Amino acid sequence: MRLAGPLRIVALVIAVGLTWIVVSILLGGPGSGFPRIQQLFASPENSVTAEPRARRYKCGLPQPCPEEHLAFRMVSGAANVIGPKICLEDKMLMSSVKDNVGRGLNIALVNGVSGELIEARAFDMWAGDVNDLLKFIRPLHEGTLVFVASYDDPATKMNEETRKLFSDLGSKNVKDLAFRDSWVFVGAKGVQNKSPFEQHVRNSKHNNKYEGWPEALEMEGCIPRRTTAS
Repeated sequence: MRLAGPLRIVALVIAVGLTWIVVSILLGGPGSGFPRIQQLFASPENSVTAEPRARRYKCGLPQPCPEEHLAFRMVSGAANVIGPKICLEDKMLMSSVKDNVGRGLNIALVNGVSGELIEARAFDMWAGDVNDLLKFIRPLHEGTLVFVASYDDPATKMNEETRKLFSDLGSKNVKDLAFRDSWVFVGAKGVQNKSPFEQHVRNSKHNNKYEGWPEALEMEGCIPRRTTAS
């Protein structure tokens, strides 16, 4: 019976010691606040191990454009199933969602100074009238930006005048554009050199991604604003 008192004291000391150890572990040690408890209740989104989301800029570009530049991103049509897209300064100019794209050439005219859309139209280059396209691009004003994305067939109705007009806008590939090729191009009225913004993939049964059509093209970049436009 005389041992009951000392045993109780020993048990109490052990209990206090274990409690201190547990509390120290949870609190993270002296002067550290409550980091371990916070980690236990932290959501996965706030976890220090969570990878930060990559920031996206206008039109989904991975980097911002310099001042006095227009951010753009465009995608040609995929076969005859998925329509093209033309985005400028985070505004979708043409897309299937906007219901303003079609088979052939999809063209958006933009004021090169303000970046505002002038007009957007689709021209059927398989069964349409090429004169409609000529009337659209002949009277362009100096400094007008021209965004072009193909869909299905961009070239069957093209004639020499059409190819020359696009060549004058800065295209180097339009002279070779053929049936069901994929083509994206940004040019401007009054340019002196060939445009750096152009991609072209030929329709080839040996290399086509889709049955009867080549792969869709995607192009993005930053276009310097024009200083003047008449």
